[in-house]
Amino acid sequence: MKKYILVIITLALLSCSSPSVENYSDTTPTLKLNEFFNGELVAHGMVLDINGALSRRFVAKITGTWQGKQGTLDEKFEYDDGEKDTRVWQLTQLEDGSFQGTANDVIGVATGKSAGAAFYWRYDLEIIVDQEPLIVTLDDWMYLIDENMLLNKSQIIKYGVEVGEVILSIRKL
Repeated sequence: MKKYILVIITLALLSCSSPSVENYSDTTPTLKLNEFFNGELVAHGMVLDINGALSRRFVAKITGTWQGKQGTLDEKFEYDDGEKDTRVWQLTQLEDGSFQGTANDVIGVATGKSAGAAFYWRYDLEIIVDQEPLIVTLDDWMYLIDENMLLNKSQIIKYGVEVGEVILSIRKL
């Protein structure tokens, strides 16, 4: 009986883990962050709460610029409740092809890697909930659909439990 319980717990834990970005190595088109996130883009997205219910919608205007392996993404958000916010990412492509990023509301350094049409990174983010700061982890996946469209899905995690989700499309203008 104890063996069955251990197997069930192990399977439950494995089902919660993310797939590896390397699983997407053979997918096309190949996502190159410094090419896709270069110039003017627009994102349309939504935030879902812990129950999967729509919490907020937003539009973000994004300007990406690159100089060699250094990039800046200037994101200007406008939410359906009128709130406006800005996040400015400073990105660096490392020698092994992975990326690091910092932003005004990111705690520490985001680290990520791309393979084929996918990019994955994970980072801690400070958000405001009920006028109080809250630090959550984002498990962030991007998938290039074609040269002008990318879909993004992020799990919002607190204490190891998914408490929400962000889904958005990003289109090059």
